[in-house]
Amino acid sequence: MWKKIVLGVVIVVLACIGLAWLNRESVVLFIATHSGKQDVGANREINWQQGPAEAALSAKDRPPNVVFILADDLGYNDISTFGGGVAGGAVQTPNIDRLAREGVIFTNAYSGTASCAPSRAMLMTGRYPTRTGFEFTPTPDGMGRIISMVSRGQSNSFPPIEWNQAAAESSPPFNQQGLPSSEVTVAEILADADYHTVHIGKWHLGRGAEFGPNAQGFDESLLMASGLYLPESDPSVVNARLDFDPIDKFLWARMQYAASYNESDWFEPGGYLTDYWTQEAQSVIRANKNRPFFLYLAHWGTHTPLQATREDYEAVGDIEPHRLRVYAAMVRALDRSVGDILDTLEEEGLSENTIVVFSSDNGGADYVGLPDINAPYRGWKLTLFEGGIRVPLFMRWPARIPAGTEVSAPAAHIDLLPTLASACGASLPPNVEIDGRDLLGLATGEAVPGADDPIFWQSAYYRVVRQGDWKLQVSERPEKVWLYDLSNDPTERMNLASQRPDKVEILKHLLEDHQSTARTPLYPYTLEGPVAIDSTRADELRQGEEIIYWPN
Repeated sequence: MWKKIVLGVVIVVLACIGLAWLNRESVVLFIATHSGKQDVGANREINWQQGPAEAALSAKDRPPNVVFILADDLGYNDISTFGGGVAGGAVQTPNIDRLAREGVIFTNAYSGTASCAPSRAMLMTGRYPTRTGFEFTPTPDGMGRIISMVSRGQSNSFPPIEWNQAAAESSPPFNQQGLPSSEVTVAEILADADYHTVHIGKWHLGRGAEFGPNAQGFDESLLMASGLYLPESDPSVVNARLDFDPIDKFLWARMQYAASYNESDWFEPGGYLTDYWTQEAQSVIRANKNRPFFLYLAHWGTHTPLQATREDYEAVGDIEPHRLRVYAAMVRALDRSVGDILDTLEEEGLSENTIVVFSSDNGGADYVGLPDINAPYRGWKLTLFEGGIRVPLFMRWPARIPAGTEVSAPAAHIDLLPTLASACGASLPPNVEIDGRDLLGLATGEAVPGADDPIFWQSAYYRVVRQGDWKLQVSERPEKVWLYDLSNDPTERMNLASQRPDKVEILKHLLEDHQSTARTPLYPYTLEGPVAIDSTRADELRQGEEIIYWPN
């Protein structure tokens, strides 16, 4: 009898193991959903520090205020400034268009890289990762293992995402993978010039006493502590899950609806995240209207998970597919944010002498499954084709910058620190090599473009340089070289590497020189993800289609 019982138990155990293996994705995501989450308290009012009741100088006689609005994963074609707009132009962005129209448009503007955290580090420091060592985007603990496992069960023809367990185990915890406090940020530079400095929204450069916003020059920080725009079951939210994307599955399983003020305990934000950040930004402007301030409003929109308010979802109209409609509604909220900020500055009499900058941390992502978001450019976030790094960059400062200005000279996120420091009369840090250049003279029409200084991008073995109109990409996976003449081929359709070996050689030497003094990355890359240059994650790969691997 006991042998039959043991045999029965063994059979049951084996059956359970087999069932769990067949449903391993669901099991892993269930565990992720129900473990490792933090307590989130009720919403609380933010008592922003108040500036003086009366100004010592009039707004026009003070150094300019600075409001820097950064979108997340916004596609180049998501705004109507360049003649596009979501869903074939069905959803326009009138407020972002207004900002662009009333200041300068940098028509050849680039993000620091094609993923969020290193791009933000370059924006904050004006320095390449070859100097800071901050080269890869930190991912939440457990994310790499989970998305790699989930990707192996995907039904489409994409190769799986590869996870390096040894590299992951040698890395510090997620919160400690930050930009070192020894780096000097634009917030620190402006704080030294007697600016009140405030961060609102996403940070992604580490947390805590060494890496958080308060450690990097911000007097106050209202942090996006996790990643939901609203609770998934909130009656006022419309969700769009992306079953073809492993990253999306992880986000829905692990993310929470949470904020933190000056790295206090987590609490619920006061509404849909884009609107909440905007309302708090308006409060900051009003609280500091009588002193110079720097406000860094780092939105989460339009990053996944895709969530929109029902009001915005209804307003954009009957757009298909569902994920595109939700995405369009998110862009509408982002555009409303820009309009609300501009209106508040005007109401408080600050519009004339406030610099407002708008950009995105990188291009739109392939994993939202929307093919036109970076049109007409090829590539996506996590590629160094133009679609991954070409971004809007607008700057409005009525006191100095003529409306309707366009600058065609290449500009990049590393240029923002020296530009803002120059505009605000702040000193650059001594004994710190700044890679960016001051764009203010170009924006005001007081200077002409200088020599064709090269701009560099890299993620481990995938490296790119643009000099003048020539752009060289080199990768070890696949082992390939792409050379493009952007003056004649801005959408990178004709690879000239075999026809112009002379130009390849010149640009390769620039890459080698740039790399020759590079420091070792602070943290190793733990993931290598395949990205199709011309297809989204929702598509089936076509035979012979170009794929690159992005090390992160």
